[in-house]
Amino acid sequence: MSSAFFYHNGEVRLVIQIPCFNEAETLPATMADLPRVVSGFDEVLWLVVDDGSSDETAEVAKACGADAVVKLTQNKGLAVAFQVGLDASLRLGADVIVNTDADNQYSASNIPDLVEPITSGDADLVVGSRDISNHEEFSTLKKFLQKIGSWVVRQASSTEVSDVTSGFRAYSKEAALQVNVVSQFTYTLETLIQAGRSDLVVSDIPIKVNPTTRPSRLFRSKRQYVRRSAGTISRVYAMHQPLRVFNIPAAIFALVGIVLFGRFGWFYVTAGGEGHIQSLIVGAVCLLVAMQMLMLGLLADLLRSNRVISERVLRRVRNIELTLGDYTTIEDGSTTEP
Repeated sequence: MSSAFFYHNGEVRLVIQIPCFNEAETLPATMADLPRVVSGFDEVLWLVVDDGSSDETAEVAKACGADAVVKLTQNKGLAVAFQVGLDASLRLGADVIVNTDADNQYSASNIPDLVEPITSGDADLVVGSRDISNHEEFSTLKKFLQKIGSWVVRQASSTEVSDVTSGFRAYSKEAALQVNVVSQFTYTLETLIQAGRSDLVVSDIPIKVNPTTRPSRLFRSKRQYVRRSAGTISRVYAMHQPLRVFNIPAAIFALVGIVLFGRFGWFYVTAGGEGHIQSLIVGAVCLLVAMQMLMLGLLADLLRSNRVISERVLRRVRNIELTLGDYTTIEDGSTTEP
C-alpha cells in the first residue's frame, strides 16, 4: 500500500509524539532538538503523552513548547501511551506521525530522513535503525540478544528491519489508523509484525544516537526482557499466522503416530501379532493430538478472519471520526492541554 496524504485547510501536517513517564529531567533536552520545519510539511506539531507521571513532566512539556499534552490519569505502560499518542496525533490532523523517546536517545536531526520514504510514497512505516554492532554503550551480550531478537522478528514479520526494538519511527496516516496494540509491555515488536503481515510497506533507515542519559525503565533485567519479548512475538505471530502455528506441531504428532502405528503393524505381522501394544496406544494418542491441533488451527484461522474484518471496520470508524469529529478531543480517560 502506498502512502496517501489528507490535507487540512490545504496543509500537510507532521506530528512528533513523545510518550513520557517521569521525564521532567530529560524532556527539555529532547524537545530542544526537535525541528519546527521539515521539508514536505506545512506544519510541525509537538505532542507529549504523560503516562501518569508523578513529577512535573506535563508542566515541563508545556514550558518547552509542546503544542498538546495528553495526561493519562495513571501509569498504563509504554504500549498504551504509544497507542493513545497515535490516536491523539490523528485527532490533531496528522498526515505523518513520528514517535521518539523522551530520553533523547535518538537524534532528532534524522527526522527529515525518517519521513522522506513516506512523503515520497515509498513506505507506510519507517523504522530508524541503530548501528547495533558498533554501538559503544551496548555490551557484547546485549548486541547478541538484539541481533538474535531482530532476526526472529524479521522472520515473523516478513520485513527486513535491522533494529526491530527501535522506538524511533514514522507512520503514515493510513498506517497509524491500522495500528492496534494489544500488549501492555512494548509496542515495537507487535506493531512491526502487524505491519509486516498486513498490506503496509515497511522500511528502515540508519540513524544516529545520542549518549545515554538514564538506564532503560522498560525491563529490570535482560532475562525479563527476553522472556516478555518472546511471549509478545509468539502471541502476535499466532494471531496473524494461526494455521502455521498449529499445523506444524500437528504434522509432527501425526508423523510420530504413523511411525508408531507402522512399528506396531510390522511386529504384528512378523511376530505373529504378539507384543508392542505400547506403540499402538502411544500412536493413537499422537494422532488424536494431531487432529485436535488441526481443529484448533482451523478455529484460530476463522477467528483471525473475523479479527481482520473487525480491524478494517475499526479503521474506517476511526477515519469517519477524524473526518467528522473534533481533533482536540482525546479519549481513554485522559485529558489534553494546548
